[in-house]
Amino acid sequence: MSIGELLAATVPMVRTLNLEYLETSAEKAVLALPDQSEYRNHVGGPHAGAMFTLGESASGAIVLAAFGDQLSRAVPLPVTAEIAFKKIALGPVTATATLGRPVAEIVAELDEGRRPEFPVAVAIQREDGAVTGEMTVIWTLRPND
Repeated sequence: MSIGELLAATVPMVRTLNLEYLETSAEKAVLALPDQSEYRNHVGGPHAGAMFTLGESASGAIVLAAFGDQLSRAVPLPVTAEIAFKKIALGPVTATATLGRPVAEIVAELDEGRRPEFPVAVAIQREDGAVTGEMTVIWTLRPND
């Protein structure tokens, strides 16, 4: 089962918004939010809440891809999230997430008995490539002690 299939099966909001997992690896996660009239805002684009969920979901996908082998000893959790809306989004949008620190460095902190925190940067773009939003989600790996 792919990460996208796993998240669609276990996270109801993914199914509610019909998020599509286009790419999921430890280097990059790309998710799409289709244009759906029931999730539009007052200017006809995707609602801010839907775009937040898209970005947070992309950040979670890359975290699972990068740290899936650590799940027996730590649970990944978002700590904080910040989003900036740069341009009006209309139509379908995609979110591309990238890790802000090397995986090995984060795992080394976990190995030392620490609770690492690390940023995931997310760019939200419309079909013409314009960045409509930027998001940073700080994640942690909480040890299962």
